[in-house]
Amino acid sequence: MGREPRVRRAQARTARAGRARHAGRGRRRRLVAHAGQPGRGPRPRRRRHRHRRPRLGAPRAGHDGRHPGHRLVRTAGVGHGHAGPGPPGRRAARSRHRQAAQPGQVGDGRVNATHRHRQSAHEPSRRFAAVLVAVLAAVAVVVAVLAWGAPSAPGATRPLTVVSLTFDDGNADQAQAAQILQDHGMRGTFYVPSGFLGAQGYLTLAQVKGLEAAGHEIGGHTINHPDLVSASPAEKIRQVCGDRTWLMEQGLTVRSFAYPFASLDAASKQVVADCGYNSGRGLGDLRTGRAGDECAGCPRAETMPPPDAFETRAPAQVETDWTLADLKRIVTNAEQTGGWTQLTFHHVCASGCEISVSPAVLTQFAAWLQPRAATRNTVVRTVGDVVGGAVKPAVPPTAEPPLAPGVNGVVNPGLEQLDANGDPVCWMRGGYGTNTATLDTSAGRTGTRGARVTVSGYADGDAKWLPRFDLGDCSPTVAAGHAYSLRSWYRSSGVTQFAVYLRDAGGTWHYWTSSPWFAAAPDWTHAAWTTPELPAGSTGLSFGLNVFANGTLETDDVAVYDAEGAPAATAGESVPTPQEAPSLTGAPEPPPGDLGAG
Repeated sequence: MGREPRVRRAQARTARAGRARHAGRGRRRRLVAHAGQPGRGPRPRRRRHRHRRPRLGAPRAGHDGRHPGHRLVRTAGVGHGHAGPGPPGRRAARSRHRQAAQPGQVGDGRVNATHRHRQSAHEPSRRFAAVLVAVLAAVAVVVAVLAWGAPSAPGATRPLTVVSLTFDDGNADQAQAAQILQDHGMRGTFYVPSGFLGAQGYLTLAQVKGLEAAGHEIGGHTINHPDLVSASPAEKIRQVCGDRTWLMEQGLTVRSFAYPFASLDAASKQVVADCGYNSGRGLGDLRTGRAGDECAGCPRAETMPPPDAFETRAPAQVETDWTLADLKRIVTNAEQTGGWTQLTFHHVCASGCEISVSPAVLTQFAAWLQPRAATRNTVVRTVGDVVGGAVKPAVPPTAEPPLAPGVNGVVNPGLEQLDANGDPVCWMRGGYGTNTATLDTSAGRTGTRGARVTVSGYADGDAKWLPRFDLGDCSPTVAAGHAYSLRSWYRSSGVTQFAVYLRDAGGTWHYWTSSPWFAAAPDWTHAAWTTPELPAGSTGLSFGLNVFANGTLETDDVAVYDAEGAPAATAGESVPTPQEAPSLTGAPEPPPGDLGAG
């Protein structure tokens, strides 16, 4: 009798065990394998996105918000488990089968009293494995936080967009632009032609040094702002290397360059690189989004790093009719893809300036742009900081030799050669004051053309054609202590005189002196005048007959010679008595005319 109850109890236990095995057979194999038991079922498949950052903080969309959602944690030899419970419903129902099949399985942390059972021999190892999974999950979260940092600001998940605010030509009103940027925690890049510094309407050297001290970048823009494509190879080097050398001799750090007029070719780019720059900026190669945009099919932003550091792409320059919305559009266009955009400003004034932005619009734009670092991952950086690279040594150019005796130093003296714009090659329009001047060409004395100046509405100042201010391509190189013979054929409705300009050792042009007057001449007359000896530091000379009243003047066949070895004067020419000239103490001469783009 004692044996039969034991047999019945054993049979009952066998039946219950069979039902349990049948209910959890497939799931048991999977769970045991996950718990690290060798030879029990397939190993879990490794996830492809190994370095995906864990999502922390706010619950996922569609979650009930009570838990942070589940995370899969992969550990070597253990597999993956849940760091937290899933949502209720069918998953909760399935969990009851898991608890029946694998005692000690960690679910939502609550004990289901309906699943009481006797511990099996394997239960401690399963329980240890479950605890190990939880511990490793916590460790993985800590490691991820340490590796990636705390949860990022909203903008950090967006592609990085970098905006560089650049200012060309060294205009004096750009000083207020620098202050506007500083007030909003920003810094800009200021491209200054060193030959303009100190001239009326331009920044002084002291101001430029102050900009750099405040954290702004100073970039190169040549000495005299020439079109580098039309300049000779030697002039390219003098303009680009000479500009950077002079600026660095003043204690400035110069890494970035902007091409005057945004005019460049392969030879110009090579010179910029050879002179020690790290980058060169063009214009008009990115879309603006404005009506009539000539680059509507262009990219929205430059890549970082740029594919060609010596032709970095930028939108067209900011014009006077641009609005705040236009400036914003440049940035929001770039934000769609991420990348780098450079905004190019010239004048900063409320009204009456060409190629300008008003201080009010610039202030509003800076205020709009400032918070986008946090909200849109859009930051403002100088060009030098974007491109990077060490500051390279200066590369001083070779100086042009002075004008040789007996050689006419005027290039294109008869104004016969024209450039692509229809203007005489190596000549430029000059003048100042309150008057309305028209400078063009006429039939001339010889050949097919000469120069003509017509002035109306005269109050003060003058107007004239001059050999272009440069470093030797068009304006002759001269020697201090030498006198020079200036000559020109002319006819005019009123008196005229030679206005003379000198270039100093740094490449800056200054007004020097004027000759005595030449009388009005209805027929072609030859004017000649010999200057006093040039003051110390003089390296170049430019001159021209001018109009300083209402009237018309025509000139042709212009010449300049070193007084020693100059050809004899033409018989019957008008030769006024030379006058004593002042020393070179005047302010730098502002460049004539509109500098245009870049």
